[in-house]
Amino acid sequence: MITLINRFEVTGAVDEFERVFDGTSAFFATQPGFIRHRLLRPLDGQGHYVNVSDWEDEPSFRRALQQPEFAAHRAALRALSSSDPRLYTPFLERVPS
Repeated sequence: MITLINRFEVTGAVDEFERVFDGTSAFFATQPGFIRHRLLRPLDGQGHYVNVSDWEDEPSFRRALQQPEFAAHRAALRALSSSDPRLYTPFLERVPS
């Protein structure tokens, strides 16, 4: 499994960013290898978001990015925000015993 963590700084209208991102999330949810997604926003205000999504593997994630339909999602998000995406692999996980 890999995890995408993508930090967004919204430069456009926050409500429009949330609407556009919802559509992007729905697109990814239909892609092979997609496991789950969460969009987080800080408690102290709007304008910064963190996207956390889990994928079966890196090739699945990369294939989703190459889908022609994703180009419109990418363009819409870039028009409303800047982002810093990075892929991670699990290293340590602990749950209550």
